[in-house]
Amino acid sequence: MRVEETDVCVVGGGPGGLMAGLLLARQGVRVTVLEKHPDFLRDFRGDTVHPSTLRVMDELGLVDDFLKLPHAEAPAMTMDTATGPCVFADFSRLPGRFRFMAFMPQWDVLNFLAEAGRACPGFRLEQSAEVTGLTRENGRVTGVVARTEDGPLDVRAKLVIGADGRRSVVRTAAALPLAGDAAPMDALWFRLSRQDGETVPTIKARAGYLVVAINRQTYWQAVQMIPKGQYEAVRAAGIEQFRSGVRRAHPGFAERLEEEIRDWDDVKLLDVRIDRLRRWYAPGLLCIGDAAHAMSPAGGVGINLAVQDAVAAARILGPVLRAGRVPGRTHLRAVQRRRELPMRVIQLMQLHLLGDLYPSTHRKSTDRPLVVRLNRLLPFLPHLMARLIAIGVRPETVGEAARVRT
Repeated sequence: MRVEETDVCVVGGGPGGLMAGLLLARQGVRVTVLEKHPDFLRDFRGDTVHPSTLRVMDELGLVDDFLKLPHAEAPAMTMDTATGPCVFADFSRLPGRFRFMAFMPQWDVLNFLAEAGRACPGFRLEQSAEVTGLTRENGRVTGVVARTEDGPLDVRAKLVIGADGRRSVVRTAAALPLAGDAAPMDALWFRLSRQDGETVPTIKARAGYLVVAINRQTYWQAVQMIPKGQYEAVRAAGIEQFRSGVRRAHPGFAERLEEEIRDWDDVKLLDVRIDRLRRWYAPGLLCIGDAAHAMSPAGGVGINLAVQDAVAAARILGPVLRAGRVPGRTHLRAVQRRRELPMRVIQLMQLHLLGDLYPSTHRKSTDRPLVVRLNRLLPFLPHLMARLIAIGVRPETVGEAARVRT
């Protein structure tokens, strides 16, 4: 078995994991990031880059190069509903330079963060490295074991950061206490070709269905929400029934649906979860992002929360690690205390304010969901929603130590 030593082992090369690795490395901390896939080309990664993430990039001196990557800028998030268009998040009044939501394929975001990390001494990213368990000594996590293309790998570290998503191997291996899943829906993802210059509403909401279409230049990455746990029933109804539901939302997709969605092999299920760990840490271990609190896809906020978790963790733990010390319970608990309120506020919003947008077997579908009714009664609400989605309750700054690369 290959054995390596480092200060921090980050499990998971998503936005939270790579941002944590980058910020710690800029403080002079040795970091190894393990990503189980050989690349970042996953269809089901979110495409949103929030203003708070752009602010972090700006603090690091990276934002100008970052925004040279192909992307679209949305000054508002609008839904097409049965009662007309509804702007439910208006970014025009956000403080600072970034008054828009950027849409960029996440593999471009992750490649950019990886390259920025590689420019730092002490940063190492190993891909095709699937973590299978934790190592412990005297009740403390001391590292991870992983399968790699070169054989087994044992990484020993002062701290393991679990950033490996809603199906986290790290949090399962650590047996951290988990609160129940309360997600109202699941998601069926599929891809349709895109014609040059073609535009469609990003979100189409009607009684009984919600369809989201993300522009990825040469194709539409689309998702149809279905009631939680109803995937087998939807499959039993047949692929034509599925195509019919999407056609109701986007009649212009009709011909492409027939040609490109031929059977269920062309449709993928995303098992949506909204859950949270009661405790994000154990001796030698911290979970962040979806590994600590899985979010629904609504608003792409899971990405934002993961990045903000990473920023807080690096700012709080970086000085301890740079001094050669092992973060203790007090330091790890401080990260959770800093980030738990923002997470809980967003989960409440997803479950209650946005809950009746989604088709459900437990309640009657409506053409006038709560968020639409409130937006028309309360003119300030789109600006408040924009702040919650784009910046969050407690935005993070990287701290002086990470601003200038070591």
